[in-house]
Amino acid sequence: MVMIVLRRMSCLFAVSQDSIQRRVRMSVHNPPRLAILAAIGLLRDEPLAISTLEFLPTELYPPLFMAAVFGRHRETLKAMVPAWPFARLPLGSLMQKPHQGTLQAVLEGLDVLLAQKVHPRRGKLRVLDLRNTGQDFWNMWSGGKGHMPSSSLLVPVAEDMSRKRHPLTPLEVYIELCLTKKPLEKFLTYLFRWVEQRKASIHLCCKKMKIISMSKENMKTVLRMVKLDCVQMIKLSFTQKLSTLAQFAPLLGQMSNVQSLILSRIRGSAVEEQDHQDLLQLTSQILQLRNLRDLCMEAPFFLEGRLDQMLRCLKTPLDNISITNCLLTESDLTHLSWCPKICQLKGLNLSGVTLTDFNPKLLQVLLEKVAGTLEELDLNLCGITDVHLMGFLPALSCCSQLRVLTMCGNLISMAVLESVLRHTDRLPDLNLELYPAPRESYSSLGVLHRERFAQIKAKLRVILTYLERPRKIWVSPSPCPYCGDDMCGHLSPNT
Repeated sequence: MVMIVLRRMSCLFAVSQDSIQRRVRMSVHNPPRLAILAAIGLLRDEPLAISTLEFLPTELYPPLFMAAVFGRHRETLKAMVPAWPFARLPLGSLMQKPHQGTLQAVLEGLDVLLAQKVHPRRGKLRVLDLRNTGQDFWNMWSGGKGHMPSSSLLVPVAEDMSRKRHPLTPLEVYIELCLTKKPLEKFLTYLFRWVEQRKASIHLCCKKMKIISMSKENMKTVLRMVKLDCVQMIKLSFTQKLSTLAQFAPLLGQMSNVQSLILSRIRGSAVEEQDHQDLLQLTSQILQLRNLRDLCMEAPFFLEGRLDQMLRCLKTPLDNISITNCLLTESDLTHLSWCPKICQLKGLNLSGVTLTDFNPKLLQVLLEKVAGTLEELDLNLCGITDVHLMGFLPALSCCSQLRVLTMCGNLISMAVLESVLRHTDRLPDLNLELYPAPRESYSSLGVLHRERFAQIKAKLRVILTYLERPRKIWVSPSPCPYCGDDMCGHLSPNT
């Protein structure tokens, strides 16, 4: 049988290059290799290919699987899955778009594997990964430059005689979910139906999940099939009221390994009693998130005057906190400044939170607390004035780890901007700085004066020349530093 396989693989030399390129839709950066050509040659006789799987060298399984996927050889795929000699099968990396026929063939192969009450002699598959992670499947297995395979991918699972005598542990199927009001794709519908019928033997895992305006009934139907303690990042974006989030809260509380929580545009009121109760319901479940490291709240209208409720539910120190595009009270900022769970922050984003009427000392206290760890600070569109900036500038200049500083959309003078540049010059890691055009760049009517702005940029270049280290800064009248506006000024001593 081995000789038959070798003879069949030798037919690769008879296969035309054009035919190979059509059947294996690979990019010019990943041309067909010898193993791929051999796999294509073997698949010219699919029954023979299936019959030789038991004798096929382990290193030829990945290229044969690739060729079977691209050539839509469903019977070969079905046969290869229970014999797969590695712990993980990253199928998602082979599908630019989900293909239901391929998925059906692979799941049928999993059924064969699940029907075997003990581990098969050769098959080692424990994880089916349907996520398109952007990695190149061929390079993952071949050890291509820049894509060295991890041991969990390339090395077969070690034989364990004790495991052969015991039932299989549940197989894990990894996906990424983005749930909206739109009907589920046929691909997902088929997968969910398959998983629901095999709950005892399949764990459906999702590390990254987004839920956007989905009906409560559909949400609960889908999530009851997902192993919630696998979720590490979740984004909740509802156009409904806070009450929808409160009803979802018990499911959130089961996501005990969530590290990143994003709440986006949750509508609610700071004065309605019902919203107060809904917020309590939410925070009671956040108490269960003992691995939470990143908290992002985009336009949380329900937080005004109630930020302390959210901060009190934090169980571990945060790495990043983002509260953007909303109204906060001075009391909220005070609670943030004194919260014990933000003392190790690496990222602080208050973009779009108006600080104009607040005591300038509040930001001073906040920055002093995180001066030893803060790496990114975003204060875009905060209504910061000269008084505010000079108030917290001493603390800002002590943020020794700071790498990114953005302050676009605020109204400050040229003199204060010069002072900021001189103070931050002592920060060795600062490599991205985004500042607003000084107020002298505008007319009395608030219109940008192009000639004045050009003069100011020239003066800033001179200042940068005399500072201690080379720097490049962006000075822009636009609140968005990445908009591509021609008026953005990219400044360095040599430009």
